[in-house]
Amino acid sequence: MHHVQVKYKKIRETALVPSYQSPHAAGMDVHSANTENITIEPGTIEMIPLGFAMALPDHYEAQVRPRSGLASKYGVTLPNSPGTIDADYRGECCVPLINHGQEPFVVEPNMRIAQMIIAPVVQATFEEVEELEDTVRGSGGFGSTGA
Repeated sequence: MHHVQVKYKKIRETALVPSYQSPHAAGMDVHSANTENITIEPGTIEMIPLGFAMALPDHYEAQVRPRSGLASKYGVTLPNSPGTIDADYRGECCVPLINHGQEPFVVEPNMRIAQMIIAPVVQATFEEVEELEDTVRGSGGFGSTGA
């Protein structure tokens, strides 16, 4: 298992440090840093503050993903899943949550609202060519492999 160090700064006193819930967890839980309840009405999006800024190492990103429990129980997820926090971003980290459920959802202070994965980034360059190599799949699109 590869380990990197991420420097962070609290923006709000209520911020909790992201943490892994088990030794082999890929994602760490992130908590809301709101001091009052935030209600997300059905069909709406609210930006939830995490209360910290961070400095990821060069060539890394933070992927922010939904918590499966919130999605399956309440229909609350991220509208841009996964969201990306780039290594050069220094503002307060926030998570947009959308309520696809039928009832209002309340984000309580310090609630676990998402998971964050720290992942390496590879930047690519594109080279224009006249022809591409043939493959078994060819130009078959969505569902063409039987999925």
